[in-house]
Amino acid sequence: MQCQICNKRTATIHLTEINDGVRSEMHICEQCAAEQGVAAQSQMSINELLSHLLAVQPSDEEMFGPSEKDLACPNCGFTLDRLRKEGTLGCPMDYKVFEEGLLPLIERAHNGKSTHCGKVPTKVPKDTKKFVELSQLRQQLEQAVRDEDYELAASLRDKMKQLE
Repeated sequence: MQCQICNKRTATIHLTEINDGVRSEMHICEQCAAEQGVAAQSQMSINELLSHLLAVQPSDEEMFGPSEKDLACPNCGFTLDRLRKEGTLGCPMDYKVFEEGLLPLIERAHNGKSTHCGKVPTKVPKDTKKFVELSQLRQQLEQAVRDEDYELAASLRDKMKQLE
């Protein structure tokens, strides 16, 4: 693909911008990017990302309070100090042990979300989107019934009827 600015060199930088729900893409070469003042950085490793996020995190006392500063995982012995130095956790149990401090970090890394919601490709047929939405509503309905939240269940049922 050619650079959209000079139309001479190969585009190696691909910019995507979404404004008011409208997606626009621009494909430019490194030289034109430099001339336009666009900083191009190759992919960041997970360790770099975590180190960057941890660098702007509050201190251990601010996150956990003074009593939890010396907290260690009973399974692997992992500590908050090691998390700050290494940027990785020791074992799956660490997520539970350090949950109070990790949750804001995870939310910041994922734009305020702390649960995985998956992705639906943008060029999916409407029938497929409808099927996915109905499946999600069905799961929410089942959970609402289990929780005996009948008002929510009725609302979800009505949404399902509208889609069908």
